[in-house]
Amino acid sequence: MPPPQPYAPQGGMIEIDISEYAGYAGLIVANNGLAPTPDSPLAKAVGFQVKLTKGEGELWDQLVAGRFAASATTVDVLAVLGRGYAVQVPLQLAWSRGADGIVVQSGIGSVNALKGRTVAVSAFNESEFLMRYLAQEAGIAVQPLDGLGTVPRPDAIGMVYGEDIDQVADAFAAEVAAGRSRLAGFVGWAPKTDEVVQASGGKARMLVTNRNLLVVADVLAVNRGFAQAQPAAVRGLVRGILEGNRLVRAQPERAFPVLKAAFGWDEAQARTELARVHFCNLPENLAFFAGTIDSAGSYNGIYQSAVLAYGPQLVPDPVDGERFLDLAHLKGLDGEGFAKGEVVAIAPIRTGGKSAIEGNPLLSKDIRFQYEPNSSNLDPQDAGNQKNLQAIKGYLTISPGSMVLLRGHVDGSRVAEFRASGGDSLVRSMALKAMELSKQRAASVRKALVEQLKIDPARIETVGRGWEEPLQGADQDAQRRVEVQWFALE
Repeated sequence: MPPPQPYAPQGGMIEIDISEYAGYAGLIVANNGLAPTPDSPLAKAVGFQVKLTKGEGELWDQLVAGRFAASATTVDVLAVLGRGYAVQVPLQLAWSRGADGIVVQSGIGSVNALKGRTVAVSAFNESEFLMRYLAQEAGIAVQPLDGLGTVPRPDAIGMVYGEDIDQVADAFAAEVAAGRSRLAGFVGWAPKTDEVVQASGGKARMLVTNRNLLVVADVLAVNRGFAQAQPAAVRGLVRGILEGNRLVRAQPERAFPVLKAAFGWDEAQARTELARVHFCNLPENLAFFAGTIDSAGSYNGIYQSAVLAYGPQLVPDPVDGERFLDLAHLKGLDGEGFAKGEVVAIAPIRTGGKSAIEGNPLLSKDIRFQYEPNSSNLDPQDAGNQKNLQAIKGYLTISPGSMVLLRGHVDGSRVAEFRASGGDSLVRSMALKAMELSKQRAASVRKALVEQLKIDPARIETVGRGWEEPLQGADQDAQRRVEVQWFALE
């Protein structure tokens, strides 16, 4: 990053960098388009005319260097850029809901099935984070590779990088067309992801999108020097964008003309792209930053997930995510009654009649719970149990409409002993008892999630598998586990 420089307004005007993305619709509507105009609601709120510049690529360095007053980024990027990214974040603009997705070769059914295979991403943006996040949640390592000539470890997902989404998508499409399996998938965003799947002739499929996986959070990033020198202008930006978001939420058709002028989208494309975004209101902003939102990721949760997902090699000296925030403007507007009548309203997006659990699990993860001696009751004093319960709650929180299946397992190391003592009859009898114990242990996890963490019981199912599905090469303790399968709506 270059040395930080404060942005200085020029001729009564400020400039904001945007990209061709529907999440900016509230901002564009509030400004009456991209061009500066003194009569737009945004200009009146900010006290300056506002020029929206559609840039190419990530211009983080230019924002820090004072080329722009503000831009937008995603929370995960803040964690990667760290201390040198001299910005203030006063607002969440939107959630991406369906724009980002993972496309895989058709035989791959889950994130876990990507172990030992390679995916392509564009570095340090929400596409890489989405893949790293899901790998982390599945307990799978990510192994950066120099190219397709390197085979990843069997316990890791290999990752190769392209300059942009078009490049990685085209590389994957070429592999599929040639019948090769060097690339198992790529991560990108619509419409490119949809185009690759449609052109593959059934050889590629969408593994998951972020339609119901709310971890890609778009936030406003303001040049720090400008924010400190012009707090009233930043407050006006926050107010103006929230007003624009309010209008687009209530009357999305009002955005069609300005999106056509800004991006060349016709009405059908504008409608499609707007449907892939959830525009955030004031109560949702407050809940997001406070960590009280129960239907999406929180600011600190996503930030910390990014630190962990990228790891110490890429984020060697992580900084506290709070250093970027200035929530005074949101709180001030709340105190004024700006959001009267508005509520947090983030619901699952359902595209079919099936429940989440009727499809394939997005990922699965084995979790070791501690139980009271000779019992199926969870040990209430074990700190690891509480951490594991929170992890399961996290799956359901960030993904509206998702469900988990808790599959209980027990250790089967004594099967030979049972057979020697009582033959197959005793083995069958003990297998039934093992099945029941494993079911009871999964049920005790469900009970804790419902009673302690207030999870809707309809979102949790259980099954006991006894010793029927042992982990190969694992010790006895590891066999006594609860496998969590996470089913997301798609």
